[in-house]
Amino acid sequence: MSGKEEFIELFKEKITRPGADALLNFLEHKSDFFTAPASARYHLSCEGGLCKHSLNVYHCLVDYLQRERVQELYGLEYSEETVAVVALLHDLCKIGCYKKGFRNVKNDATGQWEKVPTYTFDDPLPYGHGEKSVYIANGYIRLTREEAMAIRWHMGFSGPEDSRTVGQAFQKYPLAFALATADMEASYFLEGDTLS
Repeated sequence: MSGKEEFIELFKEKITRPGADALLNFLEHKSDFFTAPASARYHLSCEGGLCKHSLNVYHCLVDYLQRERVQELYGLEYSEETVAVVALLHDLCKIGCYKKGFRNVKNDATGQWEKVPTYTFDDPLPYGHGEKSVYIANGYIRLTREEAMAIRWHMGFSGPEDSRTVGQAFQKYPLAFALATADMEASYFLEGDTLS
C-alpha cells in the first residue's frame, strides 16, 4: 500500500465529522499534499515526503498514547478521531510551499560540482506554522480546542515562540505535548536527513 493509499484509508476510517469529505477532496485533488516534500533539505525532502511524515507522526502518536505511564499516570485518553485529526493534519501549512529546483553539490569522489534536484520554500500565505495548519483544517472541519492547540503548538520548543508560552500550552493541553513528541520522534529518528 502506498503512503497516499494508507493516508486516505486512515482518514476515511478515523475522521468522520462534518466537512471531512470536503477536506480529503481538497487534499487529494486541489493541493500538492500527496506529492510535496516534508521539508526543503532535511527530513523527507522528497516527493511524497509530507504525506509520509504525517503518517509517521500518526503512528508515533498512537504508540506514545498507548504507553502505560501516559494512560495511567497522566490520564491521557483521546478518541481515535482526535488522534488522526491532529497527527494527519498537523502540517497542512506546508501545502503549496515547496518548489522544485536545483543546487550545486560537490561530488566527493570526483571533485566535480554536480547539479542535484532540491526544493525551495516559498510560502504564499505566511500565517505561521501551526496557526496556518489550524486555519486550513478549520476551513473544512470543526476542531476541538485541544485539537487546535495541539496542532498550533506541535513544534514545541523548537519553534520561535517564547518557551514560557510553549510550556503553558503543554500544561493546559497535554495533547500538544504528545503531538510535539510524536513529531520530533518521526522527524529525528524515523526521517533524519540521511534517511530521506
